[in-house]
Amino acid sequence: MTTQRPALSKAEMEIARIVWDLQKATVREVLDALPEGRDIDYKTVQTFLRRLEAKGYLSSKRNGRSLVYTAKVRPNQVIHETVKDFVGRLFDGEALPLVEHLIREQGLESQDIDQLRTMLNDLEGQQSAVK
Repeated sequence: MTTQRPALSKAEMEIARIVWDLQKATVREVLDALPEGRDIDYKTVQTFLRRLEAKGYLSSKRNGRSLVYTAKVRPNQVIHETVKDFVGRLFDGEALPLVEHLIREQGLESQDIDQLRTMLNDLEGQQSAVK
C-alpha cells in the first residue's frame, strides 16, 4: 500500500538525497555534504530536515545533543511516487507521451538506442510469456 506523502521541493529533494547517501546524518553532516558554493546555513538545513520528517520521508533519534536523521522511505519509492504523480499531472497517466517527449527533446546516443531496444525486446518477451 502506498502512503500519500506531500511532494518534495527541489531543495528538500537535495537534502533527502544527502541523507540517503550518508544513510544517517546530523544537521552538521548534511550541511558539510552540500556541494561547494551552495549558500545555505545551519538553520535552513535544520528546517529542511524537520520538514522531511514531518512529511514522512525521514525519521530522527536523539544522540546526545544532536538529532540523527535516517530515511523512512527508500529513494526508489520516492522516485516511483514522484514520476507517477508527474506522469499523471502532465500526461494524463500515459507513459508513452512522456517517453516520446524525452526522446524528441533530449535526443538519444546510439548506445542509448541500443539499450532502449534491448529493454523493449525484454518487455516484449515478458508479455509473450504471459499470453
